[in-house]
Amino acid sequence: MNPAATQEPHMTLEGGLPAVQQCLREVETHSGRPAGSVRLVAVTKGRSLEEIRERVLAYGHYPLAENRGQELRDKREAAQAQGGEDLEWHFIGPLQLNKIKYLRGVTLVHTLERLEQARELARLAESWGRAPELLIQVHNGEAQKHGVPEEGVAELRRQAEAMGLVIRGLMVMAPYGDLAEAARVFGRVAALGARLELPELSMGMSDDYVQAVQAGATMVRVGRALFE
Repeated sequence: MNPAATQEPHMTLEGGLPAVQQCLREVETHSGRPAGSVRLVAVTKGRSLEEIRERVLAYGHYPLAENRGQELRDKREAAQAQGGEDLEWHFIGPLQLNKIKYLRGVTLVHTLERLEQARELARLAESWGRAPELLIQVHNGEAQKHGVPEEGVAELRRQAEAMGLVIRGLMVMAPYGDLAEAARVFGRVAALGARLELPELSMGMSDDYVQAVQAGATMVRVGRALFE
């Protein structure tokens, strides 16, 4: 690994999406990974459709990720009304049972952590026509944080798949502000994903996506670095 690569996130904060993509490609190369093996998921919470078009969609088709169900629903409906855009929406926020109803049309939910959430998704999918694919959120070890303990992931996967839901992989949020600890968390979750033969790993945000890619992330969730 080129040591300079670990500095790239700090260089991209004012560079927007092209700079983030360039950094991703460089880290892939330095990590011995194929170009394009990491997908950029644009975190668009609090951003208008105009901002999203200017700062994200102007550069290509990227998944758009929201963390509030109602905001996602409103943006999705507004985009369809304004131009019939076929956008890909992901949900990355806590899954509140009474808010899951707003996730119709979502391609991927990153934050499954309880059997009750899976049941509600399976129930609503009967009227939606299809259920979103799912990632199980793994607890990062911090108190008060969301997620499933590592030892509980396989059983939640089994129960969700028994309902006909599709589990694509794992998601984790690393502790903020400690890149060495973030790298350790990403490494543990990547190893868990490999043991369970799950193809997708959603890991890394604006401050730690380099460490996530080095650990094997297939998706990074970046917001601030795209818009500021």
